[in-house]
Amino acid sequence: MPRRSRLAPFLPLCSTLLLAAGLLLAGPAAATNYNTSDVRAHGGWHSLALTLGEARHFRAIDQQSYSDSIFSVNASAGACDLPWLELRVALDDYQPESATVNRVPADLRVDHAPIHSGRAAFITERGDRGFYVRIALAELDPLLDEMADGELLRLRLMRGEDDPWYMAFSLDGAGEAITRMRRLCARAPVPGGDGREH
Repeated sequence: MPRRSRLAPFLPLCSTLLLAAGLLLAGPAAATNYNTSDVRAHGGWHSLALTLGEARHFRAIDQQSYSDSIFSVNASAGACDLPWLELRVALDDYQPESATVNRVPADLRVDHAPIHSGRAAFITERGDRGFYVRIALAELDPLLDEMADGELLRLRLMRGEDDPWYMAFSLDGAGEAITRMRRLCARAPVPGGDGREH
């Protein structure tokens, strides 16, 4: 049974995309309705494609760890070598405005591997019931490699001085989902290009 993150009540001020199977997906388009395709399960993770016009995004998601939060690894066609991490926390109310409401330190660690430190932006999107945490690391590839072989990803967000918040995500199927996400992205036509795959 997935746990509730209980992160949302502590966040400042403060796309829902539904698949036929009932998957709730995180950003990046927030309230914009993207078309989903190529959905495949990998243990507790899924990989899929999101399209809207020429825009194409690819995602590996964990939705098994928490009932109200989804952790994802994302990439966009034309920028497949620049993936990003995102956490979506479900809120009770639709948000009145789009804003970055805070930036805080963030640490990630797979099992007993070294800690990867970076920054997390807390983001709301107008008309969306999700609260987004976009995580930036100086080097993401080492963490993704560790996720492929690990069992548990731990996340620490420093909401304030001496006020950490911890979450943990199962990595069952993460390696396969991330590999397929990258493969789908690499094969996608580049937006604004000649329509050929690269």
